Amino acid sequence: MKSHAKVVVIGGGVVGCSVLFHLARHGWTDVVLLERDELTSGSTWHAAGGMHTINGDPNVAKLQKYTISLYKEIEELSGQATGVHLTGGVLLAATEARLDWLRSVVSKGRYLGIDLEVISAKEAAELMPLIDPSQFVGAVRNKEDGHLDPSGVTHAYAKAARKLGAEVERFTKVEDIVRRPDGLWRVITNKGDIIAEHVVNAGGLWAREVGRMVGLELPVLAMEHMYLITEDMPEVTDWNKKTGTEIIHAVDFDGELYLRQERGGMLMGTYEKANKVWSEFQTPWNFGHELLEPDIDRIAPSLEVGFRHFPAFQKTGIKQIINGPFTFAPDGNPLVGPVRGLPGFWVACGVMAGFSQGGGVGLALSNWMIEGDPGADIWAMDVARYGDWATMTYTNAKVRENYSRRFSIRFPNEELPAGRPLKTTPLYDTLADKGAQWGVSYGLEVPLWYAPDGVKDEFSWRRSTDFDHVAKEVATVRNGVGLSEISNFAKYKVTGEGAAAWLDRMLACKLPKRGRMTLTPMLKDDGKLIGDFTLANIDDAEWFIAGSGIAEQYHMRWFEAHLPKDGSVEIEALGQKLTGLAIAGPKAREVLAKVSRADVSNTAFPFMAAARMDIGMAPCLVGRVSYTGDLGYEIWVAPEYQRAAYQALLAAGEEFGIGLFGSRALNALRLEKNYGSWAREYRPIYGPVEAGLDRFVAYGKDADFIGKEAALAERKEGGKLRLRAFVVDASDADVIGDEAIWHDGVVRGWVTSGGYAHNARKSVAMGYVPKEIADRPAGFEIEILGKRHAARIQAAPLFDANFERLRA
Repeated sequence: MKSHAKVVVIGGGVVGCSVLFHLARHGWTDVVLLERDELTSGSTWHAAGGMHTINGDPNVAKLQKYTISLYKEIEELSGQATGVHLTGGVLLAATEARLDWLRSVVSKGRYLGIDLEVISAKEAAELMPLIDPSQFVGAVRNKEDGHLDPSGVTHAYAKAARKLGAEVERFTKVEDIVRRPDGLWRVITNKGDIIAEHVVNAGGLWAREVGRMVGLELPVLAMEHMYLITEDMPEVTDWNKKTGTEIIHAVDFDGELYLRQERGGMLMGTYEKANKVWSEFQTPWNFGHELLEPDIDRIAPSLEVGFRHFPAFQKTGIKQIINGPFTFAPDGNPLVGPVRGLPGFWVACGVMAGFSQGGGVGLALSNWMIEGDPGADIWAMDVARYGDWATMTYTNAKVRENYSRRFSIRFPNEELPAGRPLKTTPLYDTLADKGAQWGVSYGLEVPLWYAPDGVKDEFSWRRSTDFDHVAKEVATVRNGVGLSEISNFAKYKVTGEGAAAWLDRMLACKLPKRGRMTLTPMLKDDGKLIGDFTLANIDDAEWFIAGSGIAEQYHMRWFEAHLPKDGSVEIEALGQKLTGLAIAGPKAREVLAKVSRADVSNTAFPFMAAARMDIGMAPCLVGRVSYTGDLGYEIWVAPEYQRAAYQALLAAGEEFGIGLFGSRALNALRLEKNYGSWAREYRPIYGPVEAGLDRFVAYGKDADFIGKEAALAERKEGGKLRLRAFVVDASDADVIGDEAIWHDGVVRGWVTSGGYAHNARKSVAMGYVPKEIADRPAGFEIEILGKRHAARIQAAPLFDANFERLRA
C-alpha cells in the first residue's frame, strides 16, 4: 500500500467506486480507495438494483439521467458486465390527487429531456400485465427505468478506475484520520498510514463513524428495508414468451410499493409505515455481507395492498425476503460536498438510491475537487443544507418520517411534523396564539400565514383554505401596514481592518457608504451566482450582511474558504443571536416614527439607509428596505429584546390597522415586484445578466472581484437565458415551480417559482427562457397539472412600477 496519495476515498460501495472512477477519468490518478472488507460490503450488495430518472429536484434528476447513461461506458472500459436492463416502467396513481402530482412530474420531464407520458390505467395494464386497472385512475409511462446487477456495476466502476491508474486496497480498515499542521490528512489504517491532500468519506453504513474521526456528526441513519422475491409465476413466463421482453417496472405510490421482474418471478419492495431503525447510534465494524432477520408482519399491510393491486401475487409463493440496512439523510437526498471548516475533507454518503444517483454523485464530487465547482446545481444534495441543529435525535425523527413517506404525496402547502418544533424565536408562542401556521426554514419555525379559529390548511395541489386569509394579509400591507417576523434570514457580521477590501473582492457590488445599504450578487470564478445579499455599512468598522437563511452553512463555507490568512477579517454567522421584524405598507413610516426618537423622514432616512436606533426600549439595527416592494423597514434585534420591539410596533400601529402577515403573503407581495429569491430564481447555474441582477454588478470598479472576468464576458455575450415574470391565465391552481414553459407549441423553459398575487389579482410565474424569445409578446403557455395555460410576459412590475411607494 502506498504511503502518500492525492486523494484517499474511504468506502468500497457503489458511491466510493464511482468517485474513484470519476477522479481517475478527470486525470487525478494518484488516488486510492480503502475498503475495510470486500467491495460492495454494507448496503450495495443486497440492493434491489432498481434505477430511475425521476426525482423531486430537477437538477438531481439530470444527474440520475447521467448515471444511467454512464453504465455502457464503464462496462466497455472495464470489461465487467453491469447487468443493465432498460425495461421502462409505469408510475401508478390510485387517486386523482396522485395523478395530479404525476402530471406535474411529466411537465418537469419535458424540459429535462425525460420521456414521460400520461396514460390510462387500462393502458398501464397492457404494458404491465400484473396490474388490476380497476385499482388505479391513471399512470405515467417512463421509458428509462430499469434494473442492474449491483455487484457488477460496483466492480465495473472499480475496474475502470484501476485501468485509468487508480488503486483499490481491500481489507484495509481506516482506524483514524488526523489533520496535520501542514493541512494534509493522515489516514491511519490497519496496514499503515497514508498521507493525503484530500479525503472522501464514502463510508455508507459507516459514514457516521468515519465522520466522527474528524469531529463531524453527520445527519445520516440506517433503516431496515425489506423486499421479497416470489417463486416463478406463470404470468411472468407467459408474458416473456409472448413478447420476448421482461415485465416492466412499476411503482405503486399509494401502496408504497415498487416491483420488477426477477428471473421467472417478481421482486416487490415496500417503504412501510411501521419502519425500524437499524444500529441507531453506532454501526458495528464487523457487519458485512449479512442480512437482517425478516419481519413479514411489519410489511404485511403494504403486501395486502400489493396483492390487491397486483392479483397474480395472491397465487404464488414467496421464495425469499431480503432485509438489509440502507442509510438515509433527513430528507432522503444524499450528503455531498466539502465540509465547512475541514479543508480537503469531502463527503459522499446517504446515497440510498446509489444505482440511480451514484454516477452523478461521483461526477459532481470529482468536478468539485478538481475544478473547484461541481459543474451542476446540486443544492438538493449539498451537505451544507444542514447545520449543527441537525442532531442525532432530529435525524432519527426525520429519517423515519421520510422513509415512511418515500412514495407519499408532498403537497405544496403541506408541512411535515417530525422533529418540530426545534428552533424557535421568543415570539413563537405569541404568534401561535395569533393563529400562526408554521413552516420550517433551516430548522427554524417560520409563520406561513395566520388562521382564524377553526381554519387550517387542507393539503391540495390547488388553491386551498389559506387563500382568502393570505389575501387579507396582503391587503393589510398594501392598504396600511403589516408586521412580519423575519428571523429566518441569515445574518452575518464582518469586522476587521481588512473588511472593506475583502468585501470588495468577495461581492460584485459597489460598496455602500457609511449608513447605507445595497443589494449585491456574489459570484463564483465562472461568473455564476453563488449568493444574493443585502450589504450594510454600519460605521465603516462593522458591516452587516443579510441573505437566505437556508444557505447559511453554504455561504459560510464559501466566505471562510476565502478569508485572508493574516487575520485582518473576521466574519460571524449570527444565526438566532439576532432576530428580525419587518414592517411594510404606506403607513410604515408613521408607525416607525411613533416608536423611535430618530428622524425617519424620507430626507433623513431615505431608501436603503441603515442605522442603529431604539424601537421603544429595544436597541435595534434598522434598514429601510422591504422584500414586499412597498415602503418598509427591516428591524434586527437581539432575541432578548424582540418581544419588546414587537409590542412597541404593534401598539404604535393600532391606529393604522396594523396586522400580521406571513411568508405566503410575502411571496404574493414579492411576485408583484418581479423579485426573485435564492435557491429558486438565483442559483449557481445562472449568470447575473441571465438572472436580471446585472444592474447590481459594479463591472467597472477597481477591485478584481471573484468572477469579474467571466461576468464581463457574460455581459458582452449576453448569456443564454433570461429570467422573466409571466401573468398566467390560471383558474384554481397556480405554479409552484418546475413547470414547463411552452412557446409556439414547444417546451422552451421552466418555472422557478410563482403563485397568486392577491393585490393584483393575477396568477404569476417566474422562470427562465432562451434569450432569443425572452421579449416576444405572445406565444407563451405554462403547464399546470397537465394543462397548458396562456401566459404573458410581465416586463414591468404589477405593483409600483415606478418605485414611487418604495422610495416615498
